[in-house]
Amino acid sequence: MNRFVIVGLGNFGSSVAEALYSRGHDVIALDVDEQAVDEIAPHCSRAAVGDGRDTKTLDEVGASEGDAAVVSTGDDITASILATMALTDLGVERVYVKVISDNHARIMRKLGVAETIFPERESGINLASRISEKGVLNYVKMARNLSVEELVVPDNWRGHTLRELSVRSKYGVSVVGIHDTAADKMIVPPDPDEPLERTDTLILAGTDETLDEVTEMANASTS
Repeated sequence: MNRFVIVGLGNFGSSVAEALYSRGHDVIALDVDEQAVDEIAPHCSRAAVGDGRDTKTLDEVGASEGDAAVVSTGDDITASILATMALTDLGVERVYVKVISDNHARIMRKLGVAETIFPERESGINLASRISEKGVLNYVKMARNLSVEELVVPDNWRGHTLRELSVRSKYGVSVVGIHDTAADKMIVPPDPDEPLERTDTLILAGTDETLDEVTEMANASTS
């Protein structure tokens, strides 16, 4: 079990806090808004009203023992900078920050944060990827040029095995899992010698370019 510190309890921060707590982690949630704190209290280990920019306040709630922290202070860039600095001063090694602009992200990266998250942009990119390409059920951008997508098995792949298809060598993507939708079962790692079924979907990982190539091939096979 890890300890996570969540500073800022808007929609994003509270969702992260609740998700981490539901996975059995120790979650400390902090915000200056008493109502937000009251709402998250049943869904975290400890919820406190306080200023996440203040090192003393963070220390009092146990942030110094945190394995990682998430800073989500809305549109207040200054608050996110000061909260990040305070957490770093307390020795929290991994700090993840919700950002609202490219300049905000650039500043946070200069401070050495583990990752910057732009939820609105990422949600928009993911939605655009899903609705613009037939067969793409889910799409998650993992890094600057690395993504994971869930793709319906192309027509011309059905009945063939992953070994026969040589997906990695031909397209440069990895099939990290297969979702048997008929049985609602995720198979990780996939069996390379099991023929693909019509009801299967593929969990693919690769660069944006290689995933686009596979998706275009899949669309061409069903057109």
